[in-house]
Amino acid sequence: MAQPVLEEVFDYPPVEPSRDFDFETVIIGSGIAGIGAGIRLLSENLGDFVILEKAADAGGTWRDNTYPGLTVDIPSLSYSFSFEQNPNWSSLYAPGPEMKKYVDHCVTKYGVRPHMRFNVEVTNASYDEERNMWVTRTASGDTYTSRYLVNATGFLTVPKLPIIDGIEKFEGKVMHTGRWDHSYDLTDKRVGFIGTGATGIQAVPEIVDQVKQLDVYQRTPIWLLPKKEMPFKPGLQRAFRLIPGLQRLARLATIFFTDVVMINTLVFNKYFSPIGKKLEKICIDHIRDQVDDPAMQEAFIPTYDFGCKRPSFTSKFYPCFNRENVSLVTNPIDRITEDAIITQDGTVREIDTLICATGFEVFQKGSVPTYPVIGKNGLDISDYWEENRYQAFKGVSVPNFPNFFMMFGPYSVCTASWFGMVDIQSKHLVRCLKEAQAQDANYIEVKKKAHDKDFRRVQKNTRLTIFTVGNCATSNSYYFDRHGDSPTIRPSMGFVHWLSSRLFKIRKAYQIESR
Repeated sequence: MAQPVLEEVFDYPPVEPSRDFDFETVIIGSGIAGIGAGIRLLSENLGDFVILEKAADAGGTWRDNTYPGLTVDIPSLSYSFSFEQNPNWSSLYAPGPEMKKYVDHCVTKYGVRPHMRFNVEVTNASYDEERNMWVTRTASGDTYTSRYLVNATGFLTVPKLPIIDGIEKFEGKVMHTGRWDHSYDLTDKRVGFIGTGATGIQAVPEIVDQVKQLDVYQRTPIWLLPKKEMPFKPGLQRAFRLIPGLQRLARLATIFFTDVVMINTLVFNKYFSPIGKKLEKICIDHIRDQVDDPAMQEAFIPTYDFGCKRPSFTSKFYPCFNRENVSLVTNPIDRITEDAIITQDGTVREIDTLICATGFEVFQKGSVPTYPVIGKNGLDISDYWEENRYQAFKGVSVPNFPNFFMMFGPYSVCTASWFGMVDIQSKHLVRCLKEAQAQDANYIEVKKKAHDKDFRRVQKNTRLTIFTVGNCATSNSYYFDRHGDSPTIRPSMGFVHWLSSRLFKIRKAYQIESR
């Protein structure tokens, strides 16, 4: 569903900071979520805010991830802000450097960069009940006080290295794909590559010509659909620029496929499971068409239902395994030595380089958020979730954490594009702040009754999802947390959640008052 266009924001009158605290709002994180929150606040004349970023630049995922072959795996037409369409994408799936350039463009055009403070690592944030403000502390010893706190640290943030006996003894080069070392030359190296997920399928084809030997270790295969490379030629780019509504129409088409077809197959699997089975057949045919070895074909076919684990697109990954210098290893790793990986069947494979495409910490303590958040009565939000399971009112707010909002909270994602989630969450945020402003109030806390009702609805609707009715036992999916829940995906149609962010009754859901 196309989103309404925000008015472009360039020059706003200066906002006088509060006398009682440093900023009205502190936003933590300068990735797409933090940028989207900043743009939304500026568009609503709520410009008294600062964005704290531990790195030296903005961009989040698109700053940190620079591994070879990195591209968007959601069509770029929808993987972008609805109000800032880019007619100059080089292809339907933009490469990583283009996404970083786009993000930087948005930061500059919409006036967000002056609000950013870089190399500021947040160590904890706590709510001061006596003063009704948030105190955010940093590794340098500085503090930032604010009325409101917005967590925008995302969830693909903290790289996860595999827990393997002996990995610390390995004397060669170790890299996580989320922190790629471009100064390291892979030429003629013997490489052990762990992981065949969304990152691995992009990186492997890009390094295969450089290396001497590439052993790819697969724990769990993923469903991979054929990917049609679709470069955007100058004529199409010109048409996007000159023909009113053409790019928006193309955007709607990609949203229809990714949200209506892909997301609904997950969220309403009880009714749409036949679509999943058809997609599985396409994937299996794709494997058999591209992989020569029949035994390897079988190794690549997942044993769980389509959607239990994040699927992706590729037409470059499978052919790599027809090469003599590439092997697929499915026997579990037993240990790593100074110069080799040993699998449980006793096979020793000597390597010079270990590359880990093993993802990120997702919905684990210290990952969402990436720092302790202490609310009323000294309650740590991680402890709250540990005891009560992950939950948040519409993915935004939690009781006992007044004036605290999340751009990515439990059950907040119901669009294939991260930008869709950012639009929904940022609208929810500014509606709350504007309502408090209208009431001359400074305290906003979601009511427990509204919060619990929302979570009961989520639990009820989860019964329709692939995660409940599907065969997901062997998926090893990051969609599932340690409680057995799937708090990443909100069991709702994207349009319904988008509409709710605009129409839900704030006064009924939130306690808003002056303190």
